[in-house]
Parts: sequence; structure tokens; C-alpha cells
Amino acid sequence: MKEIQIDVIQGKGSYYDLGLLEGTHHRDTPLYENHRKRRKRSLRSYETKMNEAKAYYDKFGPGIWDELRGLADGLGWTLEETVHEYSGYQAEWKKSGCSAMMQDGFYARNYDYHPKTYEGRFLLWKPENGYASIGFGTRMIGRMDGMNEKGLVIGYHFVNRRRQTDGFICCAIARFVLDTCATTEEAIDVISRVPHRQAFNYSVYDREGRGAIVEASGRGVHVTRGAALGCANHFDNMTEENRHHLVESKERMAHIDEQIGRSLTPYEAYERFNQKEYGIFKEDYKNSAGTLHTVVYVPATLQVLIGAGRNAKPLSLSFSKWLNDAPLLVKKIKGTFATDETFPFEEPLRF
Repeated sequence: MKEIQIDVIQGKGSYYDLGLLEGTHHRDTPLYENHRKRRKRSLRSYETKMNEAKAYYDKFGPGIWDELRGLADGLGWTLEETVHEYSGYQAEWKKSGCSAMMQDGFYARNYDYHPKTYEGRFLLWKPENGYASIGFGTRMIGRMDGMNEKGLVIGYHFVNRRRQTDGFICCAIARFVLDTCATTEEAIDVISRVPHRQAFNYSVYDREGRGAIVEASGRGVHVTRGAALGCANHFDNMTEENRHHLVESKERMAHIDEQIGRSLTPYEAYERFNQKEYGIFKEDYKNSAGTLHTVVYVPATLQVLIGAGRNAKPLSLSFSKWLNDAPLLVKKIKGTFATDETFPFEEPLRF
């Protein structure tokens, strides 16, 4: 068993100031040392052209480019180094899991991946010229999942990384959506236009209860809309993009389908996703298929329920109160996991 503590990081200000805050905080952590060691592999794995990255950021998230500038200054890196490592343009992504269900005014999600990829950062972020958001961070400026001040929620689900194309990885796309979109339809528009590096599902839900599963890759996009939807790690429509081994994803989706249509409260949905008996929570951490966090977003009230590890008591946060300047005293989210794998924000990794 392993106990961890996820940092809760709060920021309000200009995009540049938020990036500076992020970089300054990151620089003195074990996570930074692991990212610094990762640089050699990143440089070997992919190339990022600054002019192309800047042009896309100008189109899909202009403020976030200033956050990258602040991040560079906070880290003491060049902008070129920062964009290559953290912009999400042309970067690599390993296989991962993830499950989601949206209905009756809530969006429930499990984030499944290998512990060595987890950054242990939960952010409440309010840029001056973009929508504020709350959610789990990765690749510094990216988001694994989140909800913005308009009540729009997004999460991603890995499908395939073969036949990569020029474009952005999932966490950068999620951030573009959170910072610039107010509705599910606006999110669909951005996901449909942004260039995609790998094949992913994007599950989206808004304050009006409009849901969508967006299947997206560099070769096309397919949208399924609905008021009650579930999502795992395969495409139902663009099936030619799928991996060959889909048994676990389809089994997990069957368990999600068992819950769709039931009259559940957000807390009950959290339990379904966080307790192993329902078949959605997974602990195959060594194969990148263990649940790292469970979260339920409630768009109408901007409430969030959070847990790390199996059978975790949910922490309830009011994003609405934080937006109205109520103090948030929570600094850490504690979790216990059935694994001995290393978490990079607490221990050194081997590269």
C-alpha cells in the first residue's frame, strides 16, 4: 500500500502571473526533478516548431501562451524549452484508461493510468482573460479533467496512439476547452477544429445537461450527443481507429451502462465509481490501468467531489464560493493505493 498527498494549488491573476506562480512552485518539488531528467527522452522523442505551436495557441488559447511564458520564467528555462516540454504540441502520450458517466446534472469520472505519470496537482485557476476552472493538472498547463465557471466539464479517454499526426495531446485540448468554451456545442466546435496528435474520446457535459462523446483523431471526428452517456477507452463509431484488445474497456463500459438511467445522487455516483464492487474502479497500476482519482462535477452548483484511491471518503469543494473569494483552507488531498509503484511528485523515477 502507498499513501500520497495531492497538492491543492490556487491561482488568480493574469495568465503570465499564473504561469510564474506555477513555475516557481514546481521548481522546488520532486516532480520538477523528474521532469528535468525526462528532458533528454523528450528531445529524442519529438520536435516542436515554435512558430506552429504559437499559431495554434493564438487560435485556440491565446492567453495560455502567456502562461507558458510565465512558466518559463518561473522555471528559469527558455521559452523554447518550456514549449517543447509543456505545450502539448507534438508531444508523446502512453496508453491510459479512464471512465466517465454523465446524467441528471452530474459528471462522474475515474482517471486511470500508471502512477509514474501522475503529477498530484489539483488546481483552482482564475485567469483574467479566460474562464476560471477547477480540476486535475498534468504537463503543467494541461488538465486531465475539469469544470469551468460556466459549468462546462470535460475529460479525455485514451483510444490509440498508433498513426500519430501533427497536433496536440489530450490534456492541452482539455485546457483549450475549459478556458474558452461555455457550452457543450462550443466544446465540440473546438475539439473538431484543433489538430489531434493521437486518438481520444472527449466526454463533455454542461450546465444545461447536454452531454457529448467526441471521438477524435488526426483522421476525423464523430460526435454522439445525449442527456445520459457513458464513455470508456474505445470508439463506438470510428472503429477502425481502435486497438485490437478492447475486452477490458468494453467490460468497464458494460458496468457503466448498468448505472446509466438509475436515479443517482452525485454522492451515489461517486460511490459507484470509487468502490471496486461496481466494476468501474481498477487497480492494475503496473499496466497503466489503475484508478488514480475519482471525481464528480456538478455543473449547476459548481460543486466537486474528489477522492484518491479506493473507498476514499469524498472531499466536497465549492468552486462557486472560491470564485466569490471565500477562502479555501484545503492544501492537500490524501489517498491510499494498493500498489508499490512510484509517484513522481513524491519520489525520484528511474529514466
